[in-house]
Amino acid sequence: MEVVARWIDDALAERYTRVRRATERLASPLSPEDCVVQSMPDASPTKWHLGHTAWFFETFVLAAADPTYRPVHPSYAFIFNSYYDAVGTRHARDRRGLLTRPSLDEVRAYRGEIDRRMRPLLESSGGLAAVIELGLHHEQQHQELLLTDIHHALAANPLRPAYRDDARARSAGGGDAPELRWLSLPEVVGAIGHDGRGFAFDNEGPRHKVYVAPFRLASRLVTAGEYAAFIDDRGYERPELWLSDGWAARAAAEWSAPLFWERGDGGWIEYTLDGARPVDMAAPVAHVSFYEANAFARWAGARLPTEAEWEIAAEMCPVDGNFVESGALRPVPAARSSHGLSQMFGDVWEWTASAYQPYPGYRPPPGALGEYNGKFMCNQIVLRGGSCFTPRSHIRATYRNFFPPGARWQMSGIRLADDEPGRAS
Repeated sequence: MEVVARWIDDALAERYTRVRRATERLASPLSPEDCVVQSMPDASPTKWHLGHTAWFFETFVLAAADPTYRPVHPSYAFIFNSYYDAVGTRHARDRRGLLTRPSLDEVRAYRGEIDRRMRPLLESSGGLAAVIELGLHHEQQHQELLLTDIHHALAANPLRPAYRDDARARSAGGGDAPELRWLSLPEVVGAIGHDGRGFAFDNEGPRHKVYVAPFRLASRLVTAGEYAAFIDDRGYERPELWLSDGWAARAAAEWSAPLFWERGDGGWIEYTLDGARPVDMAAPVAHVSFYEANAFARWAGARLPTEAEWEIAAEMCPVDGNFVESGALRPVPAARSSHGLSQMFGDVWEWTASAYQPYPGYRPPPGALGEYNGKFMCNQIVLRGGSCFTPRSHIRATYRNFFPPGARWQMSGIRLADDEPGRAS
């Protein structure tokens, strides 16, 4: 048993180092000025992401392991707490961009000090291994947010700077998307939710039975070209396609295309992390809200899948796709197919038709960590599948991402579903 415990601790320590270094690599192309900017209340500065992910380990691991623990800095708990009311008061989310101090160097030094203090616990994690693992997946969530947030910030800059200069990105793209086919799935009483093997967030369980009527699922994601046809057909001007709240949101924000799209002399231009470039019409459309996804589905004579439908279908597919760890920071046209379904993981998050609600029997964990997911189960929509900004080891079929229906700055797209033809309405 001692050998097994030693192996587990070694594996956890190696994973800790890998995840923490990945965060630093994602921040490395940015200037100090890039790291402090906050372009909207929903986004956070890169510097804040760096500090917050260190604060998580300091608060929920180091302080929990030692009742006499003294924090690295007495004010960091106030500025780097995100939403944990049980931990204490915090700096307002929409004012994180005003935190010119501590400096970026000081925040990086803070991360280094937390890593140094974590080392003994990683060598013998004891009862804290589960919380450390949660902290690593929490950091991977912030790796994705770091990219989506700096994407939004750089897009607001009239110079249209690129996050990186990557020859692979310049040469990628082109080609045609495969034909969209409909795959019929039978009526089933199945189970969804995490089965307890490996890591999962608390909102992914308990695993439970669901009834799914016969339905059809599109073989691939909706492409940018198909979405452009929706725009050309006055999709943003036809109220019969839109939910009432969506129609109001469209009008208030003056939506007329996906976020980061604009018309150029030769057609649509999209601002990506690689800079402004012509929209790849064969690639999945991204940066659309639930409202836009739902309106497109109505225009296409279809609907969005429920999360139960999506998960039952996804169980047929291996985790395969384009991920941040491979350097693919944008979705690409479908190239592979498994059991007839492609692009289920690692291209764009896929809006479902399901409200973010607890599964039957769900109970939030005790203590402050119980605030991680449960208290957000209101006014949110579930997304599935992961995106090209999502670390590979962070993706699984049961993952329940969630955002408000009007959110567009995430890498979110569309997969169509429909009732099986002939099914009684």
